[in-house]
Amino acid sequence: MLDLLPPWLRDGIGDDVAFWIGYLTNGKHLAWYASLQFTLFAAVFGGLIALLLGLGAAALRNSGPLPLRLLATGYINIVRGVPDVLFFIFFPLAFEQGIEWLVSTQVCTRETLALNAGQWPPCDAANWRLTSPEYLVLACVSLGIVYGAFAANVVSGALRSVPLGQLEAARAYGMSRAQVLWRVHIRQMWVYALPGLSNVWLLLIKATSLLSLLQILDFVSWAQRLGAANFSRSAGLVHPDWRWQYYLVLLLFYILLTWLSEKAFAAISRRVRRGMPLVGQEAM
Repeated sequence: MLDLLPPWLRDGIGDDVAFWIGYLTNGKHLAWYASLQFTLFAAVFGGLIALLLGLGAAALRNSGPLPLRLLATGYINIVRGVPDVLFFIFFPLAFEQGIEWLVSTQVCTRETLALNAGQWPPCDAANWRLTSPEYLVLACVSLGIVYGAFAANVVSGALRSVPLGQLEAARAYGMSRAQVLWRVHIRQMWVYALPGLSNVWLLLIKATSLLSLLQILDFVSWAQRLGAANFSRSAGLVHPDWRWQYYLVLLLFYILLTWLSEKAFAAISRRVRRGMPLVGQEAM
């Protein structure tokens, strides 16, 4: 297929392919692998926190006592109205101030806490190593809190979408309240919630690019550092014009990750719907 291209373009593509194969397999350039680990770690654990917060807030909003309903509703409405970046700035600053206060009041020491909080940046750029893992944890918590509010809104709507007739029919069959909740309400809720939760997950994946604000060496930081002209020259790259390709790899990475996520959610949705062919199609 490459033979159909003009020689100048074919030779350029061949050089690019050879460069990337050598780069990705060279032990000196495994920074991309470390940055990929940081990004995926933040996405997975941030997503788990968001799901747990979303389920809890939705349950309280729908059927909790009045004070807890107000608390859950306030959490959802406030967090959804605040830009993501503010949480990524606020939580690390609050964490640092809290640690400094504990140390200054001699409540404890950094050695007691086994933390490197306040030592900035949290990563060793030379070895592409995380020196203050608590900042990565704070990033996961920030993602979880922000997108937990969106997940709670989705789950809350899904819980209200389950037809009341099915719940009443289950009670008529003699099921207890707990059985109705787990065997009917929760199970059918997932059918309605999964499409919305998949969108929340895709938004969360894209928000992992904010890790670079904390100077965590994620995949975006990898592209930024290798895309810098000075770094390209110091790294001895033959063609500094290849800098744009790092950003192209970053673009393709996020496209691939979101595409795989969509396929995974579609497969999960089909499995959940199995045995419940009419659920979610009441309006059809």
